[in-house]
Formats: sequence, C-alpha cells, structure tokens
Amino acid sequence: MAARCNFWLPKKKRFCSNVLLRDSQFCGNHTQRSDGQWVPCPIHPSHSVLEGNLQSHLKRCPFFKQAQSLSIQPFYQEGINAGKEEEGVQNFSSEMKRNAVHGMTLFEFSQLINKIKSIHASICSDIGDSFKIPQACDIWTNRQVDRGLPFQEKHVMQQASILGNLEEFGVLKSCKDDAVSGPVKLEASGDDDDVPAVVEFGAGRGYLTQVLADCYRIKKILLVERKSYKLKADRSLRQKESVTLERLRIDIEDLKLNAVESLQGVPYLAIGKHLCGPATDMTLRCCISKQCNQHNDAPSDSTCRLIGLAIATCCHHLCQWKHYINKRYMLDLGITKDDFNAMTWLTSWAVDADHGSDLCGTGSFDLQIRENEHVESDPNTYDVKNMVKDMKAVDRAVVGLMCKDIIDVGRFMWLNEHGLECELVKYVPSNISPENRLLVARQKS
Repeated sequence: MAARCNFWLPKKKRFCSNVLLRDSQFCGNHTQRSDGQWVPCPIHPSHSVLEGNLQSHLKRCPFFKQAQSLSIQPFYQEGINAGKEEEGVQNFSSEMKRNAVHGMTLFEFSQLINKIKSIHASICSDIGDSFKIPQACDIWTNRQVDRGLPFQEKHVMQQASILGNLEEFGVLKSCKDDAVSGPVKLEASGDDDDVPAVVEFGAGRGYLTQVLADCYRIKKILLVERKSYKLKADRSLRQKESVTLERLRIDIEDLKLNAVESLQGVPYLAIGKHLCGPATDMTLRCCISKQCNQHNDAPSDSTCRLIGLAIATCCHHLCQWKHYINKRYMLDLGITKDDFNAMTWLTSWAVDADHGSDLCGTGSFDLQIRENEHVESDPNTYDVKNMVKDMKAVDRAVVGLMCKDIIDVGRFMWLNEHGLECELVKYVPSNISPENRLLVARQKS
C-alpha cells in the first residue's frame, strides 16, 4: 500500500490521504513551501508549482490562453494604474508588516500610535453618517424582485445606501416629482439617448449593478472583474430590454478605460462595493488619470467622461505604498513609507471588537512612553508584541478604524485636488458592516 501524506487537516481531524511525493513526507498539495521548491506561476500568481515542473506547467496553465488573448486587446496596458515605480519600493506582505511593527521599540510604537490619534483628530472629524435608502430601491428592500435572485438583507442595505448617497449627491436623478412614477435615471446632459453608462469595478457577481439596473434607467453596463464567478447577475441583466452588458475579465491595474470601444464618447458612472485595498487606488487612477490633463489645461486623449463615482472601501490591510494614490499628502502629514506600512497592518485591528455601536471616540487608552523608559523591570521580556496583547480589544479596534479613516481621507483629498466635488461618509451602520466608508464624487458644475 502506498504511503500517505503526513499533513494534518485540523477541520477534518485526520491526516491527508493523498499519496506522498518521492523523497517527501507530504503530497503535492502539502509539500512545505519553505524549502524553495515552489514558485508562483509567472502567468497568474494565484497558484504555485514545483520549480522542476514550471516549464511543462506553462504550456498547459489554464490561464495561458486567457493571458494571450488579453494581451492583444486595445484596453490592456500592463501596470497602467499601478502607480509610479520608486527605487527600493516593494510590496509588503502582511507578515512583513507585522514583523516590522513588532520590531519597533516601545517608544517608537507609542510615538506612532499618538501620531495616528493626533492626525485623526485634526483631519477626520467631518466623516458623518449617511445611511440613505432611496424610494427607488423599494422593490429590493421590500423583496419584490425575482425570487431566483439571491437576497441577503445586509448586502441589499449596503447596495441601496450606495445608490441613495449617489441620489442625495445629485449624480442619480429621482423621478418622484414626475407625473409618471417608475424607475429613476442617471443625471446626464443632452438628449434621452445620451444616457450614461455604468462601470462597476471589482464587480464580482455584479449584484450592485443588478440593483442599480432594477431601480434606475440605464442602457449600458460594463463589469470589470479579474476573477471568474458562478451565479453571476449577468443572465438576469441580459434579459433586460434596451440594456447592453459587457464583462471584462481583467485586473484593474492593467485596464486602459478610455480604450474600451463601447465607452467611446459616453459619459459614465463608476461604482464599486468593497474594493479591496489597492483596488480603490487603481480605480481612482483608472477613472481620473486622463482627466488630470483637463484639470491642468493640457490636451487629453480620453473620449469617455466620468460624471460621478461611488466607491465603498475595504481591506485597508492590503494597501501598498507603491499603489497608494496620495503619497504626497501622507508625507505632508509626517507619515513616512514605513509608518504607512505599519498603519495598513494596524487597520486589521478594526474588526477586533464588537461592532454593535460606533466605536470611534470610545477608546480610552493612552500610550505615553518616554524614550529609554520600560514599563516592566525586564526590558527583554516586554516588547511591542506584549504591549499589543495587553491592549483592550476596543482600543485596538479604535486604532484600526483611525488608520482606515486617514487612508481614506487621503483619497478624498486627491479627488478634491483633481477637480471633483466629493464626500467621505459612513454609508451604513457598523452593525451592518464595519467596512462602512464610502467615497462619493461628481464633476463640479
């Protein structure tokens, strides 16, 4: 009988039953990756292969044909939205960020926390509550939609509030004052035929756009998502008359939006629900980089025009200094690249506590440690790691939320600098989702 893998599966409470690799105690799925035999696939880093099998894998990688066909598309330009390359700047994994924080002295860590508290108090006081459920979304909030569509109340509340904030901000126009009741439409100049398109970034299955299409009059939909999903909203959206749908399977980092043929000469609304980490920065750069030229009175090659956007941010622990949209603003606040990397790791604390109520302002901690001072007699046994363990969960959560707000305010300021009227709001209560910050913007009249 063939020997079996020695990898313990904690959820199944048994050892793996796969056959061992030659000269190994593990199967192909569980070979320890610290031995240097595994390398990420250069075509798509979502999976790894044994270094000795790399060449044969490249010929049959399931992503090979997709990468080939994508590379010849006019809207593909590798790294166009990634941000400027800086010498010595690399992407930091969560482990690297954690190790950097734990490697600080107690004094350095105390200084960082107090800097975060001071900056947050000075620039983040205007983030208000804006939980808006528009009348147009009644068919969803009252569950009057097709029963075949998935319904989860917390997601519907978030989707409806995103659209409600767009309506409140004047990007979506309500027909509630018209003689004829019905869906509302996007605000657009020109004839009725000049109806803006909707571009959903990080679309996933596309159900934010599904709610938008059910409740508002739109004619053109573009879904941008790098992954493949089952149970998408595409089938339901394609059944709508007078609605054209296009899905681009591409990373936002590589998307040249003004080269998408279906958007030529079309004003559009950009939306995204829970755009993880740097995807928010890449989306802003994707939508506005060409408009920066207009702002600077220089010629622009963009033929599609952004009229407004709504982006719900999340997963700030994935943010990277290389991709961040407003490095200059951070540096002006005294936040260095190393501080930024530490802050992005601290944002993971935001989910440490119970979010039954708003946590901002509830923390009572005060880290005041002078240089060369130690809180215990043995400095070798008490370090930042121990200090973090001693902090209350609510205090860690408050620090994490502060870091999230500072990162989002930097994005808000960048939109302001580039000629957009914008707001940063809490679009749902924290008990619906602790990731409840929403950037809403529109072109100034």
